[in-house]
Amino acid sequence: MLCLGLSGGLDKVYENTVGPQNTFMHDGAAVLVQDGRVLAAVEEERLNRIKHSNKFPGRAIRYCLATAGVQLGDLDRIAFYATETYCNAMLESMFASQPKANIPLDAKLLLRTLLAQEFGTEVDASRLSFVGHHQAHAVSAFAMSGFEESLVLSIDGGGDFLSGILAVGSGTEVRQLEAFPEQNSLGLFYLETIRYLGYGLFDEYKVMGLAPYGDPAVYRKLFEQFYELHPNGGYRVCLEGIGPTLLRNIQPRKKGMPFTQQHRDVSASLQEALERIVFHLLRHHREATGLKRLCLAGGVAHNCTMNGKLLYSGLFEDIFVQPAAHDAGCALGAALMMSDEVGRPAPRERLKEVYWGPDLASEHELEQELKAWAGHLEVERCDDVAGRAADWMASGAVIGWVQGRSEFGPRALGNRSILADPRPAANKDRINAMVKKREGYRPFAPSVLEEDAPDYFELPNGAREFPFMNFVVRVRQSKRDLLGAITHVDGTARLQTVSCNSNPTYWALINEFKKRTGIPVLLNTSFNNNAEPIVDTIADAVATFLTTELDGLVVGPFLIKKRTATLEDWSALAVSLPPYASLHRVRSFTAPDRQETVSQIRTNASAGDGLRISDDLFDLLMRVEGEGVLGHLLDVVTSDMARREALVTELRGLWEQRRIQLRPSTRLASTAATKQRSRDDRHAMNMA
Repeated sequence: MLCLGLSGGLDKVYENTVGPQNTFMHDGAAVLVQDGRVLAAVEEERLNRIKHSNKFPGRAIRYCLATAGVQLGDLDRIAFYATETYCNAMLESMFASQPKANIPLDAKLLLRTLLAQEFGTEVDASRLSFVGHHQAHAVSAFAMSGFEESLVLSIDGGGDFLSGILAVGSGTEVRQLEAFPEQNSLGLFYLETIRYLGYGLFDEYKVMGLAPYGDPAVYRKLFEQFYELHPNGGYRVCLEGIGPTLLRNIQPRKKGMPFTQQHRDVSASLQEALERIVFHLLRHHREATGLKRLCLAGGVAHNCTMNGKLLYSGLFEDIFVQPAAHDAGCALGAALMMSDEVGRPAPRERLKEVYWGPDLASEHELEQELKAWAGHLEVERCDDVAGRAADWMASGAVIGWVQGRSEFGPRALGNRSILADPRPAANKDRINAMVKKREGYRPFAPSVLEEDAPDYFELPNGAREFPFMNFVVRVRQSKRDLLGAITHVDGTARLQTVSCNSNPTYWALINEFKKRTGIPVLLNTSFNNNAEPIVDTIADAVATFLTTELDGLVVGPFLIKKRTATLEDWSALAVSLPPYASLHRVRSFTAPDRQETVSQIRTNASAGDGLRISDDLFDLLMRVEGEGVLGHLLDVVTSDMARREALVTELRGLWEQRRIQLRPSTRLASTAATKQRSRDDRHAMNMA
């Protein structure tokens, strides 16, 4: 039996809808399950390149169907990750904010219409279901845990007018014990506070990383005004009081401004408050039910600092955190709920890996695509990429590493990763500044060979398997100075253990690094910059490689370095606008007393997102129909060499921010391949 689970929004990329669903419907994904086992799963953001995509997951569905070799009509059940009542309410709110929007106010009809438009197939209403948001979260965790029985906690910002549920999982059943109203949302509690630290939606994990730099005692009493702990595990949060109280007691930080110690202390107090509430809730229900195991899901379950403290507390004998705990994981839960409903429940097995996304192309296709970048890349095929990549890193290189199928969820787990030597503390600063382009305090995770993990990390309860970076654990005191790039300020790290059985290619790379350095650990962070989701395809990987200061790239069996590209090389590329980008000319104040027409490029429907560009570049991009060869476009706009170079520099900046796309022109690919062969021949002659 084939069951498809969906999460995300109910509009398409080019529609750029603004409305309540931007907040409440996000992290689009599709997951295809056959008889309770996952065949394919991918987040829509990996394919449409919009972070936390709130769009209809059409590309993700296509991938799942193609992987299984089936059509939409072959599916037995399709399930959406929220109740029909909730979806209808969101549609009504959208219509209220956009009265002219041409959308039906019936969620089932809209979903059937979207599927019919995308796939040319009518889906019978009897095969289409809407499931409880938090029930989907809960099932996604319990069904993958391998537990016969456990407590199950789903907590996030909101969904289905709730902020979470507590349940008992037993056999194949997940039975709700308690529901938490939206006004008691721990996700919104965290979000409302971090607004005064210059952060917003989807930035919560950044504050979790900042918290160890602060002292929670400084604002402990202040934060105790924001929540109450009640008998029997109950609690209440006071969302409405957070803003006014913080404004009276701290200097709010604006985005991009430096952090003060005050901001660090607020982060620490917030993290402590969250942990106190969750421990209070779970401690009571652990005693009341006698259950010794715990499953966690929902966005708050990505707070791996909290998860680590639960692990060390000994409150539970075992804890399983669903690795895609955010809303994309609801697509998994929805699919599993349908599979169980038709009599094919998930087997009682512990989840070991989540390499469910798109695979790399064939070796021949990879080679052809890489050679099309002849002016920009040096490409070498190698039978020992693990050994060579280990040599690079042992010599100080920071590399991109792309192998096999991509990971489902927000963590790069060794198939779409940026990797480096975990020892030099300077590597942390370098990667934050020049590769990830993010705040310098942000920590990086270690990947360690599973068999060596206890030698470097304090693992509670004799546990050895931490494959999903879901827990912050303590680095052994004797190893903290050694592992300077991955040890956080409080002596901890967000750990991934790597098994030879689950990912032999990544295990082999770490083992080769161990042979050269004696260290069975690598620094691992997601392969992206600050403007994009994690890379998925080779095209994504090349774009990120060429727009960051990575030293090398390994894709399949190919080792890749950068060439110094000429203006001619850049002019040979094709330029296009991604579906989410648009060009505008608007009246704007360029000085307090002067208004003029300026050119902008936007990446959503909000004028506030507009980035000013030169009028020459605006004119060039307006000439692009689908895509255009950059050199031809430059010929039309200007013949002045200095202006051409300036336009290419400006375009490269937009490419770095993913506001435009650059790629080899299909019309010039054969020329690029010829140029590559010519350069290779000259190199061989020089070597001779």
